[in-house]
Amino acid sequence: MQDYYTYYVYILASKPGGTLYIGITNDIVRRVWEHKTFLHPSCFTAKYNVTQLVHLDTFDNVMTAIQHEKRLKKWKRKWKLDLITQTNPFWHDLSINYQHVA
Repeated sequence: MQDYYTYYVYILASKPGGTLYIGITNDIVRRVWEHKTFLHPSCFTAKYNVTQLVHLDTFDNVMTAIQHEKRLKKWKRKWKLDLITQTNPFWHDLSINYQHVA
């Protein structure tokens, strides 16, 4: 069976070096919008104001994406911070490139 989606493993942060959240989606625009608008007000990202998209990996296979997400979640915090700093040294909110059009 062939996948027809792009899958995204992403890291959100509350601020540079702050609280982190790792997730997976096949619609990064929708998912970032959900986090930024606190669509689910009782969830972790809303509770800790984790809304800045600071890292993004793309995959064309859902199983590979799921494996990557699980691997990242097991990483030590320092490794996650280093990954973000390597790919996004100033911790810019990358979601500016993924604005939801309502």
